Amino acid sequence: MTDTDLDRFRTPEHLDRRARAGRAIRDIGHAVIGHHVDDELLDRVADQLESLTAELTTGPARGRQPGTFQSSSDDWAAPDDQMEFHGFDDRPVCGRSSPWGLDPVVRRVGNEVHATVTLRSAHEGAPGRSHGGVVSALFDDIFGFVLSIERTPGFTGELTIRYVAGTPLHVPLVCKVRLDHREGRKLLMAGELVTPEGEVCVRAKATFIAIDTSKIPGWGDGV
Repeated sequence: MTDTDLDRFRTPEHLDRRARAGRAIRDIGHAVIGHHVDDELLDRVADQLESLTAELTTGPARGRQPGTFQSSSDDWAAPDDQMEFHGFDDRPVCGRSSPWGLDPVVRRVGNEVHATVTLRSAHEGAPGRSHGGVVSALFDDIFGFVLSIERTPGFTGELTIRYVAGTPLHVPLVCKVRLDHREGRKLLMAGELVTPEGEVCVRAKATFIAIDTSKIPGWGDGV
């Protein structure tokens, strides 16, 4: 399939439709987990989803273009606090089209990144609490936005999570992350997840390793 053929899949209208579909998939997952329904409805849901899956897989395969890897935006560099930002649409945690997304609202606040997120039924681990792996994935993804502020592409080298208290579901939480300092190619970051009352549920530290994407075939300069 040529670039011209693919142009129709790159329009804002098409991408908005993908985002709507991704949100619907997320919502149905939480609805299945969060509600009791009768057998007939469950069978109908499964039948329809299996049929739609079969249709979707007839389309051409998609893949992310290497040149989009952590490309920096001049908007991130500007001191415009509270501006909302997005990663690429298919990003597993933050992507608006991702079936696995957490729907965080991500903003730059000074030199920090603040992500407001409400964890839902399908994120449950212990009764009434978020699964620890979901929280870990949230931090890993939100730390990645610090790279955009620093205008430095990189990979996660190490992620340490300290679960201070249970992370509640169905309430707006704020994940706050920042760069602590740099040591050569290492970017050392820190952050916390807090409740509306200001209670810290989780503290996290991360080390990201800066990379030169121009040295990776097919990736371009990345910034």
